[in-house]
Order: sequence, then structure tokens, then C-alpha cells
Amino acid sequence: MKHKKYTEETWFLNYNHPAVRKLTTGIGYDDVNKQVEEVYLRVRDGWRYNPYRLHFKNESYRAGALAERKEGHCIDKAILFVAGLRSLGIPARLHLAKVGNHIAVDRLIEKLGKNELAPHGMADVFVNGKWVKASPAFNRELCEKFDVDVLDFDGSKDSVMQQYNRQGKQFMTYLEDYGHFEDVPYDFIIDTFRSNYPDLYELFKHSDEVVL
Repeated sequence: MKHKKYTEETWFLNYNHPAVRKLTTGIGYDDVNKQVEEVYLRVRDGWRYNPYRLHFKNESYRAGALAERKEGHCIDKAILFVAGLRSLGIPARLHLAKVGNHIAVDRLIEKLGKNELAPHGMADVFVNGKWVKASPAFNRELCEKFDVDVLDFDGSKDSVMQQYNRQGKQFMTYLEDYGHFEDVPYDFIIDTFRSNYPDLYELFKHSDEVVL
């Protein structure tokens, strides 16, 4: 099978965990695009997006642990999406970047010291002979709150980020692409956070989880 390594279960992408299996329960479509769309919608709207909940221990980045929560940041939701797709035999991998966030900027700058999120998590999915990008981070309720079009995804084309809201104001911008990863790159995630937010890292590096 082409790209077989991107369908394998790993310690982080432990898709045989009951909570991850529940994510794909009842998906009976034979069409791969329909399968991708259903998993995407379940992750996008099933976990509330919270960029202020941070993890520092590797156990907190396991798909099984994430699936048992009610909310998560972009990396959490991307991990869930990748694990759910792999459980269906659909090749998927994590993709990381640095983005500029132009919503709720005052709180973001207060907590992080800048209006940048690094690393930001999304996913690459291999569908119909090509890799396409998807970001299941922003749930429908959040998009409505900030007057932004909801991102949909069925594997037919990239669906990664809303650059502007419905009023034409800047919403998100991509600043740097860190590339894709076969597994969850825990060390890279932590090192990237440390280099971008050194004071926060020193304050919370011995914590398991922090809500800013």
C-alpha cells in the first residue's frame, strides 16, 4: 500500500484506544471523501477550540488522552484527526506551522506576549492520489462568534485557514511552514514553544497541563 507508514498506529497516534475508536464509530461510507469529511466534522465540532490550554508532558499528546477531553488547541485536534483517519486506513500526517492570530489579540498578547501561535497544528491527508491540507481547529460556534466562514473539508482540496472574516478584516496569516511529520514530533513541538515563548516555558516546563 502506498504511504503505508502514514496509516500505522504509534505510541502517540494510538487509534485503537476506545475513545479514538468512538470517534469513527458508525462511519459506514464506502466513499473515502465521505469518510474524510465525517471524521473532519466530528473533530472540528466535537472538541471546542482553546488555544490557551497548553501541554508539556508527552502523555498529553497521545490521541487516546486527547479524545477523552472536551476541548483542545489546534495541535490536539490535528492529532485526533490524523489518528481517526489512520484508524480507517486513510494515510494522514501532522503538519506544523507558525501563524499570526488576529482575533482576540489583546488576550493573546497578554498571555503569550505576541499575536503569534507556534507551532500551529493542521493535517495532511492522502486522498485520490494527492496530499491535501486541512485544519479542523475552529469549531462552528467559534467561527460564528468571530464572524468567520466555517471551514469544510472532504479531501478534494486544501482547507487550512480563513485569512479574513466576513467583514474583510484580517483573521489569520501563515508566517512559517515547519513541514509535515510521520508521527507527533513531541520534542520539536516543545522546542518550538520554548524558542517562541521562553518566559512561559521556564514558568511551566515542569507542569503537565496549564490553562493560561
